[in-house]
Amino acid sequence: MKYYLSLLLLLSIGSMVSAQNTVKMSAVKANNYGVAYSLPKTSILLTVQYTKTTRKTGGFYQYAERYLSITNPITENSTTYTLDNVTATTNGIVDKDKSYLVEFRTNTTAPYVTLTKDGLICAINDDYTFPKEESPASAVVPAEKPNPNSFLSEEILRAGSTAKQAELIAKQIYRLRESRTNILTGEADNMPPDGNAYKLVMAQLEEQEKALISLFTGTEETSTDSKTFTIVPDEKDIDNRVILRFSSKLGIVDANDLSGAPVYLTLKNKDPRPVLILTPKEEKELEKKFSAGIIYNIPNKAALQIVFNGKDLVKKECDVAQYGMQDVLAPKMFENNKLPVKVIFYPDLGAIKQIIQ
Repeated sequence: MKYYLSLLLLLSIGSMVSAQNTVKMSAVKANNYGVAYSLPKTSILLTVQYTKTTRKTGGFYQYAERYLSITNPITENSTTYTLDNVTATTNGIVDKDKSYLVEFRTNTTAPYVTLTKDGLICAINDDYTFPKEESPASAVVPAEKPNPNSFLSEEILRAGSTAKQAELIAKQIYRLRESRTNILTGEADNMPPDGNAYKLVMAQLEEQEKALISLFTGTEETSTDSKTFTIVPDEKDIDNRVILRFSSKLGIVDANDLSGAPVYLTLKNKDPRPVLILTPKEEKELEKKFSAGIIYNIPNKAALQIVFNGKDLVKKECDVAQYGMQDVLAPKMFENNKLPVKVIFYPDLGAIKQIIQ
């Protein structure tokens, strides 16, 4: 095993077969029977889901109670944000300090290594298929509402005062309600000829009525959206780090923006390992062990907690490569030509999932 400084160089000269999410590297004479790979470090993805509510006054809200008996119209424009949920997932990213070259002996039967396109190790002597990823939920955008002014008659538009316009609009609303009632009771002079026409007419009457009423009540629209933050921990615990802030008036703001309340992240190694003090002989033996074979990660469990306004939004356990250690698969494992060993890894962790012979 050798530390490998130029992964791209070896990928360019190696024998490659591309798959959907992976690259297969064969250990052949052209690359001196060596394959470069990288191990990952763990990143934490925080997805913050929130709702934006926009309230706008209608042009005639002062007359809502007088003409339509509406007692609670919107009287001022406002935009508010609500934090709905925070989810936390882990993902493996290439650790630039942990790139290696694994060398197979020339008599090994057709050895190959399956890598991600970024060079993370997936499998030895076997293919790898990633689980199907779910498509992220797209932001919910409210449907565009019709402009109520498009339903105003010439008489309303020519009215000489706001009060007169409000009175005429209210009368138009009552006429729409009367027309709908007549159709429902079958007393309209011109009834819709069939069921489809009936649905269309009723929908249009309802649309016009809602649009005109909004001139008195105002409008309220909500939309949902999300934003993802990436945190890459080191080997140390994280204690109440402010990842972002959230404001009811501004939504998500920067961690240093005091207009919002803080969202805290805590990440603690559940089984920290003591620092080993080795003798020179032990250091030499360890260096020799890691100079050959396949280095892999043994992650540790960590406790992850996300807190906002004193409430736990996330409280879970996760695997973190940085909190663990590394070990080595001996090269002689792959020298049995009759029964080639297959090793399957967790690409996001660099840990062994399964060894098959």
